[in-house]
Amino acid sequence: MPKSEEMNKLLIVEDDQGLQSQLRWHFDQYEVIIAANREEAINAIRLHEPPIVLQDLGLPPDDEGVEEGFKCIQEISALAPMTKIIVMTGNADYENAVRAVAMGAYDFYQKPVNPDTLDLILQRAFHIYKLERQNRIYQEQMQSPLDGVIASDAKMVKICRMIEKLAPSTVTCTLTGESGTGKEVLAKALHNISPRKNNRMVAINCAAVPENLMESELFGYEKGAFTGANKRTLGKVETANHGTLFLDEIGDMPLPLQAKLLRFLQERHIERLGGREEIPVDVRVVCATNKNLQEMVKEGTFREDLYYRICEMEIHIPPLRERHGDKLLLARHFLKKSAKQNNPSVTGFSPEATEMIESYEWPGNIREMENRIKRGVVMCEDKLVSSEDLGLMTDNELSLNLREVRYKAERAAILRALTMTDYNISSTAKLLGVTRPTLYDLIKKYNISISDN
Repeated sequence: MPKSEEMNKLLIVEDDQGLQSQLRWHFDQYEVIIAANREEAINAIRLHEPPIVLQDLGLPPDDEGVEEGFKCIQEISALAPMTKIIVMTGNADYENAVRAVAMGAYDFYQKPVNPDTLDLILQRAFHIYKLERQNRIYQEQMQSPLDGVIASDAKMVKICRMIEKLAPSTVTCTLTGESGTGKEVLAKALHNISPRKNNRMVAINCAAVPENLMESELFGYEKGAFTGANKRTLGKVETANHGTLFLDEIGDMPLPLQAKLLRFLQERHIERLGGREEIPVDVRVVCATNKNLQEMVKEGTFREDLYYRICEMEIHIPPLRERHGDKLLLARHFLKKSAKQNNPSVTGFSPEATEMIESYEWPGNIREMENRIKRGVVMCEDKLVSSEDLGLMTDNELSLNLREVRYKAERAAILRALTMTDYNISSTAKLLGVTRPTLYDLIKKYNISISDN
């Protein structure tokens, strides 16, 4: 494989410079990255994302030894769970080698180094990584059960199968569920796999059109039907002829118009406003609402006969908080899409952000998630989007991580004081109540640049 390929990268974590050189020379067919300690290893994982790590279990500092090696394994496993870690141990260190595997290492190798044996172990690790990578790609392809629908939750997959069965029919169906759950996406998917897919899908939001304009918007009007009607205009129903009419927020349709819609659904012909001609229309009707239509029927705000006409098939879309496994699936989809458009250097989520995405209730459902992740990608200054980038910091995070809070607060105070004094060091030190040498130390500690100001 060419060295430019991601799969050919090999990270060697070893503090012995002689062994470093020997291993680098031996593995010249790989793109070798060297790290001498845990900190360098973690930085290399973030920067290069190598599929394979060859790590000495005993890492500096010497007083930490093997425990430092275990910490390195844990951190790499948390940061890059698909990376294969091969641990090198001493000849009489079998117990620690087994412990390393239990903590997340892929395999172990006991010194002294036998090049042929090590070659075989690495080749097998690269092969397994490649197979798992191909399987992940296959799983991602399988996680789109319908065109435009990203889901792995059992309830959502069942809904997708229902839509596949409904698509060839003329059954009028209504999609219900909270705002932002993807009702319009499913309506489009239904249209796109139906025999009407080569004709138009026309959508109208019943909540967005004023009541006095709704009839003309739906059924059209003749020239002279009212003041300003200068020409014949087709309505949404007629425009969707031989295609699909999507009535979004059907629960907000005014009662007087509900009767006219019912008549159209029964007779399948319309009369334009100001006209007398009956116009036959062949259209598939799909409705959506975030309201409880059955409760509205009881309250008298929605016609019972219309309810039964539009709900020949009613499909309830579960909120995102009830879709097991879909949160991260959708989050990664939106991240990939947004990163491509806004910030190509972003490659994923930090462990804290991943945990927050899974635990957050997402009251705004998929729409909220897409907007937050777009914001997170734009705000991200690293390769990994953090929970702070997403705007999902919890009170616990803010109050318990005192070191991080202190760091951010002190750095912000220094920057504010420098700005107020136009970067005059003496004035800034006086404003902050510290000496000039102390201020210089703080500027260095917090990586604040004053050379360009």
